[in-house]
Amino acid sequence: MEKRLLTIQDISCVGKCSTTVALPLISACGIECAVLPSSVLSNHTASGYSGWTFRDLTEDMITVMNQWLKEKIDFDAFYTGYVSKEQIPLILEIIEKTSRNGAVTIVDPVMADNGKLYAGFSSDFPQEMKKLVEKADVIMPNLTEASLLLGIEYKETYTKDEIEDIARKLNELGARNVILTGVSFDPKMLGVAVFDGLTFDYYFTEKILVSFHGTGDVFASVVAGALMTGKTLIEASTIAADIVVESIKATLGDDSHWYGVKFEKAIPALVRKINPSN
Repeated sequence: MEKRLLTIQDISCVGKCSTTVALPLISACGIECAVLPSSVLSNHTASGYSGWTFRDLTEDMITVMNQWLKEKIDFDAFYTGYVSKEQIPLILEIIEKTSRNGAVTIVDPVMADNGKLYAGFSSDFPQEMKKLVEKADVIMPNLTEASLLLGIEYKETYTKDEIEDIARKLNELGARNVILTGVSFDPKMLGVAVFDGLTFDYYFTEKILVSFHGTGDVFASVVAGALMTGKTLIEASTIAADIVVESIKATLGDDSHWYGVKFEKAIPALVRKINPSN
């Protein structure tokens, strides 16, 4: 039976993020990607747009789950992104009721960056997100999200010992494997720390001094897809980091594409990295 992954996150109809990134990138890995939208937005909420429309889909998620149960639809993996506090108990129920044997839960605890919660999230949201994190096989927080999950102060810079202490504490919350993003010990390099509960691995790429919306979604989506093909945590993280860099480089110099990275240009490279023999 072919592997089937369900991604649960919002759809920003325009803006190169969340589901519109996950679906093509996971599919490019050769993995069937089903979707369950948590909300629908006209466009993403980052600066650049004057506003957006938003529709919460919690009630629809319930009816979709009930229909799936009638149809006996199930999944090998679950990959969650931007969701609301009220949806977390429902997501845990969906995972419990629609998991195939050995199903994997991959959580990107999308809620914050640069030391601050995203607009729209209340201060108690990290405590609710912990309920999802503690059931996860893999989590992929940035350092702001990691700090909020642990209730510790966010810092601009970290030592290697501090990074490893954070990863261990996240593992102690219940997450079996931790991929910390935004790790840097050199101002010219940016990367990830990977912890499987026993050992650490690191991977760094050249730090490109420009910010694009959606790069975190590109990274998380590629990790999810790559893991389902049998790649190890560090292999999946390495591929994902390289694809983020490729996507950014493809976008540099195009001021008309300010709203997100051209990840589509990196899909051929992703396919080669997933199947190097082809």
